[in-house]
Amino acid sequence: MTNPVTNLDMPKACYDVLIIGGGAAGLSLALNLPDSLSIGLLCKGGLSKSSTYYAQGGIAAALSDDDSYQIHINDTIEAGHDLCREPAVSTIIRSAPEAIAWLQQEAVEFSQSNATGLDLAREGGHSQRRIVHCRDTTGRVLQTTLYEKLKQRTNVDISHHYIAVDLICTETRCLGVYMMDCRTRAVCAISANITVLATGGANKVYLYTTNPDSASGDGIAMAWRAGCRIANMEFMQFHPTCLYHPQAKSFLLSEALRGEGAKLLLPNGQEFMHRFDARGVLAPRDIIARAIDHEIKQLGLNCVYLDISHKPKAFLVKRFPEIYRKCLSFGFDLAATPVPVVPAAHYTCGGILSDLDGHTDIQALYAIGETAYCGLHGANRLASNSLLECVVVAQRAARAIVREYKDYKTQTPLAEWDESYVTESKENVILSHGWGGVRRIMWNYVGIVRSERRLERAQKHISLLLEEASDYYSRYRINYDLVEFRNLTQIAQLIIRSALSRRESRGLHYVTDYPETNPSLNGRDTILTPPQKILKKSLISS
Repeated sequence: MTNPVTNLDMPKACYDVLIIGGGAAGLSLALNLPDSLSIGLLCKGGLSKSSTYYAQGGIAAALSDDDSYQIHINDTIEAGHDLCREPAVSTIIRSAPEAIAWLQQEAVEFSQSNATGLDLAREGGHSQRRIVHCRDTTGRVLQTTLYEKLKQRTNVDISHHYIAVDLICTETRCLGVYMMDCRTRAVCAISANITVLATGGANKVYLYTTNPDSASGDGIAMAWRAGCRIANMEFMQFHPTCLYHPQAKSFLLSEALRGEGAKLLLPNGQEFMHRFDARGVLAPRDIIARAIDHEIKQLGLNCVYLDISHKPKAFLVKRFPEIYRKCLSFGFDLAATPVPVVPAAHYTCGGILSDLDGHTDIQALYAIGETAYCGLHGANRLASNSLLECVVVAQRAARAIVREYKDYKTQTPLAEWDESYVTESKENVILSHGWGGVRRIMWNYVGIVRSERRLERAQKHISLLLEEASDYYSRYRINYDLVEFRNLTQIAQLIIRSALSRRESRGLHYVTDYPETNPSLNGRDTILTPPQKILKKSLISS
């Protein structure tokens, strides 16, 4: 039952803590903050607009007798291709059991095994079974459970259908944000002593993605414009196995399928992954995505196939009920036939440079979850480490906010949004064409395999689109599409700049001009600094 005190629509003008984003990171943070703070949680849409909602696999945690923190740490660093920051990896992984226990305390019901308690699955890149899951809908269960818990908190306002336009900052600190009501287009200034970006990733920048439409990199783009450094945006993860069907909209087929024995096949039924990596179908995602891309291009295929039909139907229906049902709705029976798959953009491994408590370069501005880069993922994300990061860093950020809140308390008045110099646009076709242009350029030129020539060509096209977005923004009254188009063109530029600056191939960044990994770049992040700021504070080492 909904708590009548909780506001599910109009946000207040001022909060102690303002959280932008309602996925795993934002919800976990809000639940870990004390009742004494007034909290605003702003979401672009409903629950299903968050990437968390679509996460199938689970949460990685070293819990079995055969496993250990060090083995999980080693797997993460190996998957990250010597670019992960060991202190960040160690801290987050050693916090995993506590995070799982907290989620259980909050009533998240994980799948159980009669023999061992929690049922631990295995996914690509993991050397042990360590994935805690809720069958194949872990993200949905986690998000809906935490959301219902949060609705009982009388100090929290949850406002849906609000999109962040820009942060409101002085030279050194964040004061709040301009938010637009997606239904009325009205823009309001919301003041906050502390503002937290939990806005998720940026994979909508690609034509084909597993993410919901909301994943437009809003937090990263706003933080960049406000003066935050951005790290490692060249490392955009493509999930290897998305259902290939014109109506499927890149429906994800979980890595856990391969963990349970699914094979990758060519149309003639031949397995091929062993030619690319000794781990075969259990290699990390970057290796498998490139292998599939190679086979599709070399052989002129539309797709490859994922086959788990050798497993009993009863097992598949019980372990993967949502995937089984979804595939069946498109005419594919997992228990009887191979399923066509292709890679699609899935996860943003880079983001706003932050530390393990969520601090950014701007005072009173925190970033957590996929929108942030704290050093965990390096050049490639190990499967099911993402939800773990969301919960652990949210808990640490909550403790930091409680410690530091008194330092940021202020009553600074905010300027209202001014539309006196803009008019209503009669040329929205420009936005729709721009939308498609950005996503096609990124897919064709800045995808799984890159070249300097393609990157330079993409840079020219995106520069023109970014200029067009800025001009449109300055002339016309904003709407939802314009806000996202402006952010996506900025994200595209950051990805291309980062990719051009890394003259090697490493993890998710493979460039044909430099096909080898350069050992001298081990541990060296690609950090972009906004032109209006020269920042020296070190965040990544903490």
